[in-house]
Amino acid sequence: MHSPVLASSWKRSFEEMSLKRKVEDDTNPPSSPSALPSSLSSSKELCPRSYQWKVFEVAKRRNTIVVLDTGTGKTMIALMLIREIGQAVKADGRKLFMIFLAPTVHLVNQQFKVIKDSTGFEAQEYYGAKGVDEWSAKCWEKEISEYDVLVMTPQILLDALRKAFISLEMVCLMILDECHRATGNHPYTKIMKEFYHKSVNKPKIFGMTASPVIRKGVSSSMDCENQISELECILDCQIYAIEDRTELEVFIPSAKEINRFYDASQFHNLDLKEKLKSSWSKFDDLLLNLQGSPMTQYKDMDDKLKALRKRLSNDHAKILYCLDDLGLICAYEAVKVCIENVSNAQEEFEFYTRSSSQCKYFLQEVLGIIGEYLPHGDGNYLDSGSNILKAVDMGYITPKLHDLLQLFQSFGVASEVLSIVFVERIITAKVIERFIKKIKYLSHFTVSYLAGSNSSVDALAPKVQMETLESFRSGKVNLLFSTDVVEEGIHVPNCSCVIRFDLPKTVRSYVQSRGRARQKDSQFIIMLERGNTVQRDQLFDIIRSEYSMTDTATSRDPDGCTLKAYTIEEMDAYFVDSTGASITADSSVSLIHRYCEKLPGDKYFTPKPFFHFTYAEGMYECKLTLPPNAAFQTMTGPASKNSHLSKQLVCLEACKKLHQMGALDDHLLPYVEEPSQNDIIIKSKESTAGAGTTKRKELHGTTQTRALSGTWGEKLDGTIFQAYKIDFSCNIVDELYSGFVLLVESKLDDDVGNIEMNLYLISKFVKASVSSCGQVHLDSEQVRSAMRFHELFFNSLFGRLFIGSRSSGTCREFLLNTEQKSLWSSSNMYLLLPVASLGILNDDSWRINWPGINSCASIIQFLGKQSQLSAGNMNDDTGNPSPCSTGLVETECKSISTIHLANNSVHVNNLKNMVVLAIHTGRIYSILDVVVDMSAESPFDGKADVNSSNNTTFAEYFNNKYGIVLMHPGQPLLLLKQSHNPHNVLVNFNDEGDPLGGEALQTSHKTLNEKARTYVHMPPELLVSIEVPVTVLKSCYLLPSLMHRLESLMLASQLREEIACTTGSQISSSLILEALTTLRCSESFSMERLELLGDSVLKYAVSCYLFLKYPKKHEGQLSARRSWVVCNSTLHKVGTDRCLQGYIRDGAFDPRRWVAPGQRSIRPVPCSCDVDTLEVPLDSKFQTEDTKVVVGKSCDRGHRWMGSKTIADCVEALIGAYYVGGGLNAALHLMKWYGIDVELEPSLLDEAIATASLRTYIPKANEIETLEAKIEYEFSVKGLLLEAITHATEQELGAGYCYQRLEFLGDSVLDVLITWHLYQSYRDIDPGELTDLRSASVNNESFAQVAVRRNLQQHLQHCSGLLLGQIREYVKYLSGSDDAPNPLQGTKGPKTLGDLVESIAGAMLIDTKLNLNEVWRVFKPLLSPIVTPDKLELPPLRELNELCDSLGYFIKEKCTNKGELVHAELRLQLIDVLLVGEGCGRSKKVAKGQAAAQLLKSLEKRGISYSRSASKRRKQGGDAFNQSNNEDSSESIKTHKKHKTTGMQPCTSTSLMNNGLENACKSKLDTPVIKSINMKKGGPRSSLYELCKRMQWPMPGFESKEKRSRSPIIFGEGSERREGFSSFISSISLHIPNCSVMECWGDHRADKKSSLDSAALAMLHKLQRQGKLIIGDS
Repeated sequence: MHSPVLASSWKRSFEEMSLKRKVEDDTNPPSSPSALPSSLSSSKELCPRSYQWKVFEVAKRRNTIVVLDTGTGKTMIALMLIREIGQAVKADGRKLFMIFLAPTVHLVNQQFKVIKDSTGFEAQEYYGAKGVDEWSAKCWEKEISEYDVLVMTPQILLDALRKAFISLEMVCLMILDECHRATGNHPYTKIMKEFYHKSVNKPKIFGMTASPVIRKGVSSSMDCENQISELECILDCQIYAIEDRTELEVFIPSAKEINRFYDASQFHNLDLKEKLKSSWSKFDDLLLNLQGSPMTQYKDMDDKLKALRKRLSNDHAKILYCLDDLGLICAYEAVKVCIENVSNAQEEFEFYTRSSSQCKYFLQEVLGIIGEYLPHGDGNYLDSGSNILKAVDMGYITPKLHDLLQLFQSFGVASEVLSIVFVERIITAKVIERFIKKIKYLSHFTVSYLAGSNSSVDALAPKVQMETLESFRSGKVNLLFSTDVVEEGIHVPNCSCVIRFDLPKTVRSYVQSRGRARQKDSQFIIMLERGNTVQRDQLFDIIRSEYSMTDTATSRDPDGCTLKAYTIEEMDAYFVDSTGASITADSSVSLIHRYCEKLPGDKYFTPKPFFHFTYAEGMYECKLTLPPNAAFQTMTGPASKNSHLSKQLVCLEACKKLHQMGALDDHLLPYVEEPSQNDIIIKSKESTAGAGTTKRKELHGTTQTRALSGTWGEKLDGTIFQAYKIDFSCNIVDELYSGFVLLVESKLDDDVGNIEMNLYLISKFVKASVSSCGQVHLDSEQVRSAMRFHELFFNSLFGRLFIGSRSSGTCREFLLNTEQKSLWSSSNMYLLLPVASLGILNDDSWRINWPGINSCASIIQFLGKQSQLSAGNMNDDTGNPSPCSTGLVETECKSISTIHLANNSVHVNNLKNMVVLAIHTGRIYSILDVVVDMSAESPFDGKADVNSSNNTTFAEYFNNKYGIVLMHPGQPLLLLKQSHNPHNVLVNFNDEGDPLGGEALQTSHKTLNEKARTYVHMPPELLVSIEVPVTVLKSCYLLPSLMHRLESLMLASQLREEIACTTGSQISSSLILEALTTLRCSESFSMERLELLGDSVLKYAVSCYLFLKYPKKHEGQLSARRSWVVCNSTLHKVGTDRCLQGYIRDGAFDPRRWVAPGQRSIRPVPCSCDVDTLEVPLDSKFQTEDTKVVVGKSCDRGHRWMGSKTIADCVEALIGAYYVGGGLNAALHLMKWYGIDVELEPSLLDEAIATASLRTYIPKANEIETLEAKIEYEFSVKGLLLEAITHATEQELGAGYCYQRLEFLGDSVLDVLITWHLYQSYRDIDPGELTDLRSASVNNESFAQVAVRRNLQQHLQHCSGLLLGQIREYVKYLSGSDDAPNPLQGTKGPKTLGDLVESIAGAMLIDTKLNLNEVWRVFKPLLSPIVTPDKLELPPLRELNELCDSLGYFIKEKCTNKGELVHAELRLQLIDVLLVGEGCGRSKKVAKGQAAAQLLKSLEKRGISYSRSASKRRKQGGDAFNQSNNEDSSESIKTHKKHKTTGMQPCTSTSLMNNGLENACKSKLDTPVIKSINMKKGGPRSSLYELCKRMQWPMPGFESKEKRSRSPIIFGEGSERREGFSSFISSISLHIPNCSVMECWGDHRADKKSSLDSAALAMLHKLQRQGKLIIGDS
């Protein structure tokens, strides 16, 4: 500490001063790398020193401000208080928390870490960059409940107190670090004045400081006393300082204070300064002249030019400052820094670009001027130390800078030196840092700089500051140039030297910067100019003030000193009773600015308040004008004696009014749109994140079809059925099919019970027609017979009549002996009965084929007896005789006319096409022929059973296999056509446009057809005849598909009944079914088209409702509300609330799992969901993001996994269906049923029209009439059109409205009109293409072009020079003018032009009283030509991606930032050449678009071009890799995404590399590595795919061959062992660019996909053998 004698000696011997200072870390000890001693790193024990105990004991008794030097451990005392008070509060069971305040973010971060590590309490840090300013009350409640200690900046606390998020009543301890700042308007002061002193239950206060006096200039003892008393009064504390400094001297290391003197500069560079001034004047005059141009009549242009002039002046001043303070070289460097800060302004229009370029031209000229004074014309002069003195002599560097360099040299090359150099200005820090880096003999220093994050162009972002400071702490940076941003409290324990390059201006700055020297034997060096008495006096005054401050603080008697009572000031304020939130006149101005910032704006309009002052009779009045989209526009405040106060008072009144109008919420924050509890858009508490997304999968049930259920099976006296006749008519005349009749208990809707559909077979189709036939009564006997028909026929065709087998070791039983009742379920209770042909053409009469039905009942009895007989003789080695009607055994094959079947004898001529059932297998066959030259004694050919083994004769085979002894072995065998599994015949696999790919389906059906045509030889005595024609059998194969479609339509009808639309329009069930059907179903229709339409209709309906319902809400609030209503999570909720998930068809129909009533499924899928009910609860445990979960496959209870987004899509698709079928009213009814409130009161429309009619601002003459003539529509309410053409910048001319709300409405109007037009015009195009058409038509760029084509831009009312300039240049661009802007700037029009078209559409809708047809009548010619499929152009990048996907090529991209531009490089490897496209733009999107456009041109030159139809065909055909990643067919359906079009620019550069792929055929070092190969199905192909993608090799080609065998083929071993009669083998070819084509074969596999995997695996191993690949696990 300075003594009075030493203080007086400063003036006598100034240049001989050398003072010592003691300095230490704020926590103990200095040698520890952490902020606390090692003992404090644990929360268990704190080890304070005796003086810390003294302060702690005082702080426990009363509020205290501790005054201790930096490094003496003030933080330790704070930690002790936190632990003491925190534990006491917890013991009492109270929920109070503690607040630690630090004035800077750096200190908050530093102290938070210490508290978190050392107290054992839960702590968290808060500052603006964390987004705390936007937090709600709920956020703060959560923080307060979770944490005990909140560490934050004082402004954060002040804001939270004002918003009533936090109350000081909840705080038990408040610690203020660097509390000396509590003066003036600092947040510390406001916290205490506005809240602390008004609190009833005040928290304990503990303040920490090293310098309680902070004012500039000399501070006497009296000054210090007054300042300290004022600080004590504000903080309600008493100062406490340690009088006995003995212990401090022991523990705190000394920092040696050194005054280093440098000579004054001898070079004044007057001629250079004159040249610089002349240059500045020239360019300033140029900007001044531009200010007089017509463009500057607009305020934004005038403001920009003023800002440019200010920037020019600031740059000139910076350069002069560096010239004087640092010398020529650093001045040269300063110019380069300024040039780097000049913005490119490429996106602006020509006038502003020309204006802003003047700053750059000035700096470039200055660079040249200064360069003339340097030896080489630049700043690269200093190469070695020998040049230093010469540089000083020549004025290249100043003596001050030279002395600093010598100081650095004196440090030597020790890397452990950590030094901070404090400078006054940011430019000094930046320039010296760059200068030092160029000096070779100082290269051992790692240099950086640190500056605050203010609005200066030289400022650093907070993140960069944190990183730099951390680098300095860790030693990565050892020389740090800094402004005062790190003066206070920053802890760098190893800092060994602090240099004040520029003198401190206050005692606080002096003390705090000195305190950064933390290491033992550290130095605090002050640089002074010799003979400079001003500097001498300044430093002397600071030291003297420090002495006075310390002496006053230590000499105060805490007990004898009375704390001055704080007088609570009355202040103008507004309080919210419900929350306690408050706003003062002082804080109201910032709140008004914040409110305006939240209003919608654009690049031409920044919402902000305007203030106009009037002065009369010694009083000021302030008139506030808010933006046109604010809740109100103008207000005049009360008169006041000064203008500043009048501004505050009008803002306070405005805040009151905004709160009363609901524009500010009860926490006095700008109202943020959030769904209310009554609003449909609120998310349920159970709802988890991800609802309505593609990523989330959910388990849902399937709604039962009520129309197919029944209770008639329990009735004993017969039943009345509703009958629906099913007729089949083939397009091949000779192909006949029997009719059936469907009998159900409930009457079907007409559009379900009277329909036609096509069923597609190989090379033919069958038209199925269903027609209502009224009621049919069946007596109980007929019902039983019909049920027996179902049981026999459908189980023998599609199931099994016998269960158990000798080979499985279970008793073989006849199914219908024991399980008849269990085969029937009330939920699947209907009859499908064959109809007898009456032989009368075109006759509607019909009758049920009872003979055939009854024959089935008799066959059941017959088989039942035979099965009992067979069971009784199972142990008889002689076997069972065949159940032939005659007992004679024939041993010879005779020429006979009668054939003995199992149940009767039939003439040989009557056998052909007879339907028979094999008694030993229960299978149904049809007889093709009698094989007279073969009998049961003939050699066995294996065609009786696919699983036959080696038997010599047929008789032996049946004896060995089934234990049957044939009674007539000599009878000729019968050639039978075997029954087969049903197929899905709803899909036309002959159609090339089929979504699954025609070729794949034809192959599938061909295979199935060949299996169906497998013929067998059978002894007649093993067959029973069924008295139904073979046409019944043919029709049965069509029934599963037919009934699936009928059931789906019934379900759609069932949903329609629930919705119960009363608008008079009947929505067809087929349209509803389309809305319920996903692409995964593989139908010829899906919900996608309707979803696209429904999305637009919903958006339109919600927009209309919000626009009219909330006339005072601005466009941003309306958009937020609309987004909530139409977002997928909301739609998912309304869908699940209405149980839509049960109606959705989301899986391909599998006819093999179709089960008729009375049939037992042979392909059961047991439920493993742990859900006993048909419906699945909406619970998070039935949700997953697991990609392995298969979607679309249901269990026997109907449970299936479904994409969460599918439900949201279905909601929209149903809206689309109702719009198509019943117009807007029907769609609105559906929305109401959903619970989406879109119902409008007519009065709301009248109010909107009345409000618009009051618009008073009149634009230039005839503006409205001219515009009406252009659009060919005359507005009834001119105010609507006036509002539609008024931009928000018109606020400057007094307009209190703008087009933003109408634009919000018009956006949805044009969306629905254009989407409906496209939907109607292109019914046959792919849904994805329809989406692309809409994207190309409904976008801002498209509308902007419409505006220019119709010259609508001439009528836009605005006050923006920037907007005017950009519109003019856009018009030039579209007209192809020679002076059009550079393509680099982009071809997109100003968004305002598109907004103008949308707002006119919105205005017209209101003017026509919501008549969409009238709006379309006007707008259709305006929008023409509307894009058509043949004119549709995709954005270049998407077109390139689709082209490469279809051809099997990969694109590699690389983007780099170059200043304000992004450079993109796209590389495309073909077989023989590497193509490279390059582009640049202001965003990645634009740059990649340019590069893609260049690549497309290069490909086109090589004969490769994009064709949408070809691309679609390739996608439909599929390839091996698409299959490999989608093993389940349900997962292979590609959904069409909605794309937005973007205008892409021509490429700026091209490149073509003929050297091939660098990675191909390279050395071992560049050989790619695969860690391992996944050997599961699809794994090898995926590994090869990833390799090709990484190396940019074209996709390999596959060819597969199938081999059939009559004898079983064994595949695999152990658990993988499989047996089959077909095998597949695949070959693969891979063309590595600029290398040879590699080919190889895989092994035989049981299925095609496995064979593809085998080929891929072979290729991978071949690549490894040739050194082109390394496989990690091999």
